Amino acid sequence: MENTEIKKIPNVSSSPHFRSKLTTHREMLDVIIAMVPISLWGIYHFGIYSLVIMIATVAAAVASEYIYEKALHLPITINDLSAVVTGMILSLNMPPQVPVWVPMVGAVFAIVVVKQLYGGLGQNFMNPAIAGRAFLHIAFAGLMNDFSCAKIGFDAVTSATPLAQINAGTYTGTMTDLFLGNTAGCIGEVSVLCLLIGIAYMLYRNVITIQIPASYLITFAVFELLVSGFNGQFVLMQLMSGGVLFGACFMANDYVTSPVTHKGQILYGIFLGIMTGVIRTFAPSAEGVSYSILLGNLLVPIFERYTIPKAFGMGGSKK
Repeated sequence: MENTEIKKIPNVSSSPHFRSKLTTHREMLDVIIAMVPISLWGIYHFGIYSLVIMIATVAAAVASEYIYEKALHLPITINDLSAVVTGMILSLNMPPQVPVWVPMVGAVFAIVVVKQLYGGLGQNFMNPAIAGRAFLHIAFAGLMNDFSCAKIGFDAVTSATPLAQINAGTYTGTMTDLFLGNTAGCIGEVSVLCLLIGIAYMLYRNVITIQIPASYLITFAVFELLVSGFNGQFVLMQLMSGGVLFGACFMANDYVTSPVTHKGQILYGIFLGIMTGVIRTFAPSAEGVSYSILLGNLLVPIFERYTIPKAFGMGGSKK
C-alpha cells in the first residue's frame, strides 16, 4: 500500500493575528496608579476638601456613564475604568477651593456630551476631561480662576498661581517650592516631583511613549527660550509651573485623541508646544495647555494622514 503524504494546511483566520493580554481595564488602572502621588500631595497640601472634590467628580463621571448607557440599553462599560480616569484628571485640574458641584457638572458634560454622544470610548474626537475643563472655564470663569483663598498645608493663603506671578514678573518663591509643590495652583499640577514619579511609572509600564511628551516639552522650552531672550531660569520656571507637565504626560497621550504614527506623534507634540507657548505669551490667559491639546485633537487626522507609512510594496517605481 502506497504511503500518502499528508500536508498540514495552516489554519487561516481573520485579523487580528496578534493578540495581547493587555486590556483597557489594566491600562486605565495604571494611569490611576500613576496619579496617586499627585492626588495624595494635593490632599496633604490643600486640605481634605481636595479629596471631596476628587471623590465627587469621579462619582459624577461614573454615574453619568452608567445612567446614559442604562437608559439607552447599551452595554455597561464602567468596569473599564475610563470614566474613573476622566473624573480623576478633571478633578486634579480644579482649583482647590472650587464649589464641589462645578467639577461634577464638568464630569457630566465630559462623559455625556463629549464621550457618549459620539459612541463611547474610542469614538470621541477630543479628550473628554480636557473638554470638560474648557467648558467649565467658559461657563464658570470666575470660579475656575479664583485662587484667592486656597488652603495650603495648615494655613489659608491669599495668592495668585506661580505661573501668573512668573508672567507678571512678581514671583518671589524658589525653584525648590516649584519642584516640591509648595505653591498655589490646581490640585494636581503643583508638585513636579510627584508628577515625575507618576510619569516614570507610566513609562515603565509602557502606558505612554516618549514621543509626545518629549516633543511637546522640548518645543515649548525652545519657544519660551526664544521669547524670553534666552533666559534659562524663566524657561525652567515655565516648565515647572502651570499644567504643562501634567498636560504633556497625562492628557496629551490619550490613546483615542492622539496620533498612532510615530512621526505624527512628534508633529502633534511640536504643535502642542508651539500653541502652549503662543497662548501663554500673547493671550490674556496665563495657561494654555488645555486649549492647545483640544486644538491638537482636532488636527490629529491631518497629522496621521501625512505620516502614515506606505503599505509594503506600494509606491515603488515601475520598471
